Amino acid sequence: MEQKGNADGRQVPLAGKALSQLPVPGLRAKRGHSDENQPPTEQKRARRLPVPTRRVAASIATTCSKASAAAAVPRTQRADIVRRPVPVAAVPKMAAPALAAGNEGKKRAAWDLKGQLSDMRTKVSSYKDKVQRLDGENQQLKRQLQEQVVQNQELSGQVSTLSSALHTCQEQAQQRLHKVMELSDLKQQLEEQVTSHSRTIRQLEGTKRDLSSLLETREVKLKLVEDGLAQRECENKELRGQVAAQLQVMTQQEERLHHLEMERRRLHNLVQELKGNIRVFCRVRPLLAWEERQTGLEHLHFPLQDNKALVLSKVEESHFGRDRKGDVKYDFIFDRVFSPACSQEEVFEEIALLVQSALDGYNVCIFAYGQTGSGKTYTMEGPDDMSPETMGMIPRAVRQVFQGARELEPKGWQYRFTANFLEIYNESLRDLLVGRPERGAELEIKRVSQSSEELHVPNLRYVPVDSEDEVLKLLQTAKANRSVAKTALNDRSSRSHSLFQLRIEGWNRSRDLHSVSVLSLVDLAGSERLDKSFSKGERLRETQAINTSLSTLGLVIMALSNKEPHIPYRNSKLTYLLQNSLGGNSKMLMFVNISPLEENLSESLNSLRFASKVNECVIGTAQANRK
Repeated sequence: MEQKGNADGRQVPLAGKALSQLPVPGLRAKRGHSDENQPPTEQKRARRLPVPTRRVAASIATTCSKASAAAAVPRTQRADIVRRPVPVAAVPKMAAPALAAGNEGKKRAAWDLKGQLSDMRTKVSSYKDKVQRLDGENQQLKRQLQEQVVQNQELSGQVSTLSSALHTCQEQAQQRLHKVMELSDLKQQLEEQVTSHSRTIRQLEGTKRDLSSLLETREVKLKLVEDGLAQRECENKELRGQVAAQLQVMTQQEERLHHLEMERRRLHNLVQELKGNIRVFCRVRPLLAWEERQTGLEHLHFPLQDNKALVLSKVEESHFGRDRKGDVKYDFIFDRVFSPACSQEEVFEEIALLVQSALDGYNVCIFAYGQTGSGKTYTMEGPDDMSPETMGMIPRAVRQVFQGARELEPKGWQYRFTANFLEIYNESLRDLLVGRPERGAELEIKRVSQSSEELHVPNLRYVPVDSEDEVLKLLQTAKANRSVAKTALNDRSSRSHSLFQLRIEGWNRSRDLHSVSVLSLVDLAGSERLDKSFSKGERLRETQAINTSLSTLGLVIMALSNKEPHIPYRNSKLTYLLQNSLGGNSKMLMFVNISPLEENLSESLNSLRFASKVNECVIGTAQANRK
């Protein structure tokens, strides 16, 4: 039996041939009956010298060891083998013993035990050659299998299991080898061992075929997967190209939309400039039910061919009051004249473009002017029992602003809105969004900073709003808190100027654009003549304060039109608060509301004359508030 010594001088059983338990010829001599149970002599041990061995590659030895060990383990036991490292040993170069030619075909006598033993040793040597040849074939096949281990993790796990089984088989083989050396006469065990090795070889061959078939199947599947992956890569590349093209088209479309939006704003502003930064609309309220029974509209004339003209006629009588000299006509031309038959929707359509300018970044101021009872509050806010058809300019403007902001979101614009609502009563500011103002919380108009022209009112409630519904709730609160009183000319007269302001702040971060504007909607208090209102006491002071602020408003507009160096903004709280909305960097529209009653003809003429002067004013070109 060939062995190889290790570095320590100890004899290590060979991994490749340790499985054989057959006696090797020449290991020991025949002993007599008296020496049957005696240990072998030193001379026998001397003949068992180590045979020079040839060291093979560790990978080949390991593969061979794993394959040999797997043959000794039945298939049903391989899954239970614990994975353990297997020592790697060099495979010796075996010399095939020559078969005795003279013994072939010749049957030994029954008493010729030595001859029979020699024949058995010859057979064992032949089997060893066959095993060695099969081991060589196995080594070649295992080398091919080893190349696929990395690609196939499942096969790697099976090889690891076989490696563990190999270690176990090696230990069993060593034990059996010692038994063979001690019990050489146990022929049956040797035959069973040979049969076991043959069975193991057949099992390994079957395993090899199974693994080869599995490997071919996996290679076919891998090829299909690779082909599919290559096809998907091509499709993915094509789709990426399409996505890139679409992104480029989308970028171009966004760029085009941005330029179109900026061009729309420019043209929109140009149209507003051509119409004038100060515009005047005249609206005649319809007769109430009880008024229709008393009088008509004979003194008011609306030319059919023009919706910008209004004619008032007045009957001139003689000094004696008997003869009628004729009708005196007063012609007025405005940007738009609304007859009593015009609805709230028709009126708002004319100011919708101006409201859009506020969303584009321009300060816009819209206010209603006229005598008490002429329908200013109805025009700006609507009636108490408001419906979608009777909504005033303020709720309609707010709805358009929020709708326009939503339409601009796909174009990269985001907006933030802040609302406040106050009234100016007897030249004092009062927050209409607070039911009972705190004591000592006086409202004053101040600049935001020394370097800024923007004004604000400390202690005033500024409410961030996100929808028109929130603004409508604020309008209801403000309407309930506004100062009204009964006068000789109106049972429910507004005794203060109400001012609703919506601050609009917009961003387009992709374009690095930022705009800030204020939409101011003002319901002025009703103007009254002292000789007709018969005001006394508190009502007299209210009327004087109202007329003074309205007069100051006219002076400011005239000063702006004449481009005077000093504009008297500070002469009243109303003009001071609206300073940024009345100047040259803003757009302004005035509703002059007219009573349809002939008895109010004199006051209507005063309102129309004031409105005509305002309509003649030019305050210059407005600029958007962009940063």
